[in-house]
Amino acid sequence: MLYSRRNFLKQTAAAGSLLTLPGVGMFQALAEEKRTTVRIGMIAVGLRGQDHMQELLKRTDVEIVAMADPDPKMMAMAQALIQKYNKKAAVEYGKGPYDYRNLLKRTDVDAVYVCSPWEWHLQHGVDAMEAGKITAMEVCGAIKLQDCWDFVNAYEKTKTPFMMLENVCYRRDIMAVLNMVRQGRFGEVLHLQGGYEHDLRGVLFTTGQTDEPGVDFGEKGFSEARWRTQHYVNRNGELYPTHGLGPVANMIDINRGNRLARLSSIATKARGLHDYIVKNPKGGPNHPNAKVVFKQGDIVNTQIQCENGETILLTHDTSLPRPYNLGFRVQGTNGLWQDFHAGEPEAGFIHFEDKSPHHKWEDPKPYLEEYDHPLWKKYSALSTESGHGGMDFFVDNAFIECIKRDVEFPLDVYDLATWYAITPLSEKSIQEKGQLQEIPDFTKGKWKTRKPIFGVHGEY
Repeated sequence: MLYSRRNFLKQTAAAGSLLTLPGVGMFQALAEEKRTTVRIGMIAVGLRGQDHMQELLKRTDVEIVAMADPDPKMMAMAQALIQKYNKKAAVEYGKGPYDYRNLLKRTDVDAVYVCSPWEWHLQHGVDAMEAGKITAMEVCGAIKLQDCWDFVNAYEKTKTPFMMLENVCYRRDIMAVLNMVRQGRFGEVLHLQGGYEHDLRGVLFTTGQTDEPGVDFGEKGFSEARWRTQHYVNRNGELYPTHGLGPVANMIDINRGNRLARLSSIATKARGLHDYIVKNPKGGPNHPNAKVVFKQGDIVNTQIQCENGETILLTHDTSLPRPYNLGFRVQGTNGLWQDFHAGEPEAGFIHFEDKSPHHKWEDPKPYLEEYDHPLWKKYSALSTESGHGGMDFFVDNAFIECIKRDVEFPLDVYDLATWYAITPLSEKSIQEKGQLQEIPDFTKGKWKTRKPIFGVHGEY
């Protein structure tokens, strides 16, 4: 759906005056717009990059000026998407993996989206900050713990604004539960759970030639199968922590009055991906990939202790047959909520000691509707056609609107460093048979005075 600022204001006028959520203090008057257009460069335009492009192309306050990607197929797909929205073709930088640095030299690019394979995130992010380009970074986990410090050090040196694009923080049921937490509905929150429980076998093995996934990866793979599957060969840990951790971290003010202190991880043996190759009609026991030894355990559980006494359990489960579910649970002194699918309001359980029947679950839908977050009340119509159930609209809208107003991003470089650090620390813990690992304080003590800003109002 194309929309202009006039239509945007018309559709959202019914929301009325500023809505401030209890429990986080009064939010100061929102900043006025300081620019009307944001000029974007895309670093990597694979399928995820194209998701973000589609959101940006709907807007009249964004121009996609240039894009860099060494894959000509992805570049062609991205240009076709631009043409679909009747926008001017983007300047291409496709001469090898480092041509993005020429994009960063452009004076007509205000901000860049980094949607590259995981192993490129640090290089792309640091180079973008050093070039003074406001940076939006897609999510993963760090390759090395030092990477997290390198992100923080680059930001503190350059002061280039930086936002992590964790879209699950904006899931509608998650934001309603965040609203409930901040209004004290669960009492004092003590324990939280989340994860990445998603059958990715069809993503990890595909050539992109047919709708049926095969058993190929690496050079023969398509999209994420070209690079992501190799991590399962080489590594064993919580490879994708931010989808499960980010939403619950916001509920207990991580890096803003609280911090992650230490973790311990354990992993099952690896069986799922080998089994998938052997049983697949395109594979079989004699296929070359049937001889590949996968290091990544099929299920990885990571326990986290927080400075203020809460615990978090993360689960990574992507190599076995299972329906999609991120496994969220929020538990406090007055009750708990947990989900079992993909964010549908009825797909979960809820119980409050002061209201629910004794020892019985309730349907969470009435509560999620009652506590629907002001952001969703205001912008749900605009997010209807957006990716990942509307979440992509909200994360991209926050990035653009914060740039236009020159205000702090709701998810920043300290969040990225803290959440990314879970991956290398979990790998080390598993190697050491579950030994506790201290989680660095990437804020260097500033967590004690920083105030919560994610989801504290209903504007962006």
